[in-house]
Amino acid sequence: MKILNFGSLNIDHVYQVPHMVRPGETLSSSSLDHFAGGKGANQSVALAKAGLDVWHAGKIGEEGVWLTELLQKYGVHTEYVESYDGPTGHTIIQVTPEGQNSIILFGGGNQSIAREEIDRTIANFSEGDYLVLQNEINEMPYILQAARARGMVICLNPAPFDQKILSWPLEVVNLLVVNEIEAQELAGVEGTFQEVLDELVRKYPDMEILMTVGKEGAYFGRKEERIHVPIVEAPVVDTTAAGDTFFGYFLASRIKGLSVKESMERATRASAVTVSRPGAMDSIPLASELD
Repeated sequence: MKILNFGSLNIDHVYQVPHMVRPGETLSSSSLDHFAGGKGANQSVALAKAGLDVWHAGKIGEEGVWLTELLQKYGVHTEYVESYDGPTGHTIIQVTPEGQNSIILFGGGNQSIAREEIDRTIANFSEGDYLVLQNEINEMPYILQAARARGMVICLNPAPFDQKILSWPLEVVNLLVVNEIEAQELAGVEGTFQEVLDELVRKYPDMEILMTVGKEGAYFGRKEERIHVPIVEAPVVDTTAAGDTFFGYFLASRIKGLSVKESMERATRASAVTVSRPGAMDSIPLASELD
């Protein structure tokens, strides 16, 4: 069994600001840092740090080669990362003293993936292998269908959310990981967390659904099963990769044989460590830190 993460690779430009920039405002930043990021890359690192063998596929420009070198440092296989004559994806991130962030995303290579590259990559995986996806690369419906044709187990985090996701073949997804806003958009209803989750389960009865709800923790639903796990309190420095850490550690724990509740609890502890540190993939803890 192998794990393929077909996802984004970004260079994060992180500015420390007293508050989020308002329309028409010019604001001085107290510092600027450059980190490796992208939801895809973050989740690959989380999976690797949680103890799994993971292959990352994506696309970078010349200035992004150091991203693959960093992935390799954390144990992620990068032979399916393509290079091209264009810019690597990047973000501009504002971080306030309270640890809240605001992100501007530029796709770059993440939005330049060709179907022949997808076919060439997925051909190296088989029935029962796992595919991890987010919404920061192009050709998502094609990837979903190609993976299902191979018999792969598909795990989707549809973030950042947009209305195009509603037209995707979501029925092929095995595990859906969403926050409360994404859950409401997919469910098409507003209400309590439990009501939104119930509607998602009704719409996608064969899917495992994991819903993170910020300070209220996380919920899991499938058929009649419902589980809630509270957060682990931690000092907040930067929340950038918290959701990616949760996703990666939950999936890794499930693959290793832990129950849903045990996996949620372990993912929650990992996320608490992540938010207490600056940066994205650099802030994700090793499994040994949790043990």
